[in-house]
Formats: sequence, structure tokens, C-alpha cells
Amino acid sequence: MEPLSVGAQRELRARIGASRYRRRRTKEGPQGAEVVSEGKRVLDFSSNDYLGLAAHPRLSGAFTQALRQFGVGSGGSPLIGGYTRPIRELERELAEFTGRARALVFSSGYLANLGVIAGLASRRDTVFMDRLNHASLIDAGLLAGAELKRYPHRNASALSKALRSSKENRKWVVTESVFSMDGDLAPLPEIAARCRDYEAMLLVDEAHGIGVYGPGGTGVSAHFGLDCTAVPLLIGTFGKALGLAGAFVAGSAELIELLIQKARTLIYCTAMPPALAASVREALTILRTEHWRRERLFELVARFREGAQRLGVPLTGVEGPIQPILLGDCAGTAAASAALMARGIQVAGVRPPTVPEGTARLRISISAAHKETHIDRLVDELALLLCA
Repeated sequence: MEPLSVGAQRELRARIGASRYRRRRTKEGPQGAEVVSEGKRVLDFSSNDYLGLAAHPRLSGAFTQALRQFGVGSGGSPLIGGYTRPIRELERELAEFTGRARALVFSSGYLANLGVIAGLASRRDTVFMDRLNHASLIDAGLLAGAELKRYPHRNASALSKALRSSKENRKWVVTESVFSMDGDLAPLPEIAARCRDYEAMLLVDEAHGIGVYGPGGTGVSAHFGLDCTAVPLLIGTFGKALGLAGAFVAGSAELIELLIQKARTLIYCTAMPPALAASVREALTILRTEHWRRERLFELVARFREGAQRLGVPLTGVEGPIQPILLGDCAGTAAASAALMARGIQVAGVRPPTVPEGTARLRISISAAHKETHIDRLVDELALLLCA
């Protein structure tokens, strides 16, 4: 048997040869519309900081104040000493914010998805997932040990057929509200109706919906008028529009209590630092009061789309902050991302396995922190690169 390092070298060379090698870039300084990446100041169109809150001084102030009072670490898992007052208060505010009975805070979105699905679904259940769901949701379905069925992207009719043919006693339907690589919205009203018809439990991952869509930024579910009866379980993250880190699930008192007993990624994981929880509460306050941030975000999205269409930059039909430009092949996508970086614009070149084969793309992410001049420059550079 060959040494493990030899096999690793061979796999790395294969990834490089297929233009699928991924590397980390070191950011030096705070998040913003402009960042310093490996010593070079660039316009950043790669982050999920949709409302421009990641470096907001009020969040830093809340963090610092809580740091003085509670220290740095939480001290343990939530069930063994790590459940602090800032987390308890945050959970109360999240329940009110989402219109649910209770909420439960996790240390990351990945852990929330794993803990909720694996904690509630059993081997006797069937979990139905959109084919383009985030990797954490797919992993959660596999970890649960339930039968996993993936329906075509956004296809409520196909979901209905699959639900109708399922003989399992319990059925779960899991979907993102905003798909992270395409930026399109799930047809939640149709999906909720199918779940009602076939007595399936609907879980919606609002990672990219909270803060951006719905009344007061309460998400896509609220945007479509779906209450806690239609969407019994709602998951959201703090690492996107709220500019921080961590996640939560909101639902009925009984479901949340059951998750406290069964979600392994909660029970066996160190709790969120109390200062971070205090910062998330401040971000929620800003979200509820500074409505101009969402308005500004969608004004910039419209400006980008109008300019891109005028200059012939290929767009999809999505009208949200995630703007994918499908290029297809990995080599061309990697080259386009590198060319933009050389021109001082950071845009992620997303390739398989993150996206399906043949759908490599530039994933442009727009923030309320951007200026009109930033948008115009991005459009001009894309036109020079893609339409010459």
C-alpha cells in the first residue's frame, strides 16, 4: 500500500490539472465593499455580507461590552455550563423575530442543519430534498440514516409525485429558501401546499433569506406569507446578512425541546461565545430599524442587472443579491476569476463539486455597502472580459 502522502499528492495534481484546485486568500483587515486581500486592495463581490454589517461599529461595541462582562469563551457545551444569558436572550428575540414559539442557537449553520435533521429524522423516515440544496443539508440527510430522495430543482410537481408514491409513515421536505449558488427562490407556497396534502414536515433553510427578504428581513417564508403552521421548522444563520457567525432553528416549543435533548451538534459542541451572541442581538436591532439597507441592496442589484444587460453580460433571471454568471467549464471560470482579481475585483469562481458538472460560474454577491461606482466598474470589467 502506497503512503498516504503519495496518494494525496496524486489527487492534488489531478485537481490542479482539472482546474478544480481551490486555495484560500488571506484577508488583511475588516470586511467591506473594499478589502485588502493578500496585500492588494480590491473591490469585494465575493462575500455574503449583504447588508454591510460585518464591520459595523455597533456590533463591535456590543461585542466589547459583553466581552468585559462575560469574558471570551462560553466555558462548555450548552448543557454543561455553556448556556449564557446573552444566548438565552438572543433565543427569545429570534423566536419573536420569526414568529415561532422558541428558538435554539447553534455554533454554525452547518452544525444547525446536521443537528436538526439528524436529530429529528429517523431511519424509518424519508427525507425529500431539492437537488441543489446546500452540502450541509445533504450531509444531514445522510447522517440521519433516513431514506434520502432528491427531487429536481424547484420542481414542486415532481416533489408531489414523490410524496404521493412514498409509503413511509413520516416524511420530511427540506429546501433552501434562497439557493446559495444560483440565488433563485424556492417555490415555497407550492411546496408547503404539497407538504400539507401529504402530511409531510417542511424544514426551510433561510441562510440567505434572513435579513434580505420578507417583512423586516424575516425571510422568504414570511415574504410568501407562510406562518409556523406551513413552515414548522425554520433555520437561519448569522454569517450572511447579519454579518457575524452562528445559526439558529425556530419552531414549536415541543420541537425545540426535543432538539435540546437529541441534536448531537448542540449537545457535544462548545456553546457560542456570549460576546458573539450579544453582537447578533445588536445586528437584529439594526435589521429591524434600518430598513434602508435592504432597499439600498435591491437598488444596487437593479443597477447591476440594467448595466449588465445593456452591455451584453450574460445573466440569469435572478433579481437578488446573488448574481451567477454561468460559464460552464472549470478552466474558463478559474481564468475569469483570476483576470478580475488582477484588475482589482474579487469574484468567486465556483466549480464542481460545489455546483453540478458543466455549470461552473462566477458567483457575484452584491452588498448594501457597495457604491454605484463599484457596481459600474464591475459591469464594465465583466463586459471587457466576457463580451470582447
